[in-house]
Amino acid sequence: MKTLIDEETIKKRVTEIAKLISAEFNGQPITVVAVLTGALIFVSDLVRLLNLPVRICFVRASSYRGETTVPGDLNIDSSMLPDIQGRNILLVDDILDSGHTLSKLTSYLKEKGCKNIRTAVLLRKIGRQEHPIEPDYCGFEIPDKFVVGYGLDYNDEYRNLPFIGDLS
Repeated sequence: MKTLIDEETIKKRVTEIAKLISAEFNGQPITVVAVLTGALIFVSDLVRLLNLPVRICFVRASSYRGETTVPGDLNIDSSMLPDIQGRNILLVDDILDSGHTLSKLTSYLKEKGCKNIRTAVLLRKIGRQEHPIEPDYCGFEIPDKFVVGYGLDYNDEYRNLPFIGDLS
């Protein structure tokens, strides 16, 4: 497996993103909605660096299942979301690939009456986007490779790697 982004580079960029988010919200409370399971490690590191009042909740959205490296239909389970009406939302996902997940979740959260939504992704895969959505915060742009580590998996393995690796 080839390392695309090493651990120290990830830590530095997550710190930079946290500073940007803290500055934008300027002490206002936010609700961080993390997309399980891929964003778990990213959101864990990110929220500890935010200088804001933070609520954390989760939504499960998945289009990769088992040993596939090609996305399928998106399944969303929002049963873990609290009432978000009138709240500032930071939607955090591991990777912007086709844009389908981020687009669908953003629309869903808007329908729930939140005050505003910002999006943060650790990775943005170049050349795969089908939906015109721009993340407000992006860690890294990567080539069209199947990547694992730092929360991203293949068949529920490799999430624990402290770096982003190319599994292609």
